[in-house]
Amino acid sequence: MTTRFDAIIIGTGQSGPPLAARLAGVGRKVAIIERGRFGGTCVNTGCVPTKTLVASAYAAHLAHHAADYGVMIDGPVRVDMKRVKARKDAVAENASRGVEKWLKGIANLTAFEGHARFESPSTVRVNSDVLEAKQIFINVGGRALVPPMQGLDQIDYLTNSTMMEIDFLPQHLIIVGGSYIGLEFGQMYRRFGAQVTIVETGPRVIAREDGDVSQGVADILMREGVGVELNAECMTVEKRGANIAVKLDCADGAREVVGSHVLLAVGRVPNTHDLGLDHAGVKMDARGYIEVDDELRTSVPNIWAIGDCNGRGAFTHTSYNDYEIVADNLLGGAYRSVKDRITAYGLFIDPPLGRAGLTEAEIRESGRKALVGMRPMTRVGRAVEKGETQGFMKIAVDAETKQILGAAILGVGGDEAIHCVLDVMYTRAPYTVLQHAVNIHPTVAELIPTILGELKPMV
Repeated sequence: MTTRFDAIIIGTGQSGPPLAARLAGVGRKVAIIERGRFGGTCVNTGCVPTKTLVASAYAAHLAHHAADYGVMIDGPVRVDMKRVKARKDAVAENASRGVEKWLKGIANLTAFEGHARFESPSTVRVNSDVLEAKQIFINVGGRALVPPMQGLDQIDYLTNSTMMEIDFLPQHLIIVGGSYIGLEFGQMYRRFGAQVTIVETGPRVIAREDGDVSQGVADILMREGVGVELNAECMTVEKRGANIAVKLDCADGAREVVGSHVLLAVGRVPNTHDLGLDHAGVKMDARGYIEVDDELRTSVPNIWAIGDCNGRGAFTHTSYNDYEIVADNLLGGAYRSVKDRITAYGLFIDPPLGRAGLTEAEIRESGRKALVGMRPMTRVGRAVEKGETQGFMKIAVDAETKQILGAAILGVGGDEAIHCVLDVMYTRAPYTVLQHAVNIHPTVAELIPTILGELKPMV
């Protein structure tokens, strides 16, 4: 028997639930399907639990350095990893249950629990139920990439998901991958007390960033005792007694790191391999991402792909924006597009990195004439007062149009202060609007107008 709906949404990640609620709210009969825990990656194995762990790691770090602030703690600082995990679990569980309770309480919305597979462009099977709808939205997210590395089948390795299950402190955590996930876990577990080594195949960490940003981040981590091994172009792993050896070069006797645990943090892949997309005729690219146009429609009429699985963004905020684009276009008669979205994201080490728009390298490639301003955090009063002076602030503008092209704020409050710049970028106003603003003292953001008053030609 087939049950008919107006819309089917596969997955309860960041974009699926609000879309379901909005469609149901205008009287559409909606089905939403979840095969795991409600809330998707962000709620269960991504943003929510990891940032909860980051908060615990920050508390440990601050306690270790309390004397620097004139606060004396009697006895050694001790981290109870079981309690750290329990706190993380409680926060994530509360968020997941909140999503589930919300969805199951919405009128006109039916939540199905099970694995969804397409049987045709308009029908999806979940367990023994066959659902049919005129509109289908795919919101299945992604998972950790496991690279074809020699020896991986001989060891028990960790990913960002399985890291959520450990309640102990690894003696020596080797992290394969020097990008956002790897760097956040690296600093976090170093602050918990583990020895940590980050291994990166390239010549620097977070290679998509400008060299000064990459070096600034590496300096922050190494200053805390995180080991960083670069140019590991030929990695293999092997059991070495109770430990694991990661060889960094192909030659015998070459570099290697020996540790107790290995975390793979080399990227993500979309969860599209087991949806039966061939039965629906939905096209994917070579990496498994669903091909979509700028309004997130797939190759099949009335099927959309939203969130990480469409390859048009890999963040919670871009996933939510996907929902807004689709909903406004379908229900509000709008013509919103992902082309209007400005690249923006954060790296949540401590201090964090806030990024918006183009890097200096991208600006040079575009051929634009640009101006750039920079200020080290050692000259930001708020950072000095807090005793957190690592990093810098950098803003680039178009020399002709006066519009802001990009910014990086690596330092205390950088993940929040970046929005001052980002909001002006969306207005397409000249940078002088922000330069002439009177920002509150003492804050990190108060220095943004100062930086914009000291612009120099980009060389």
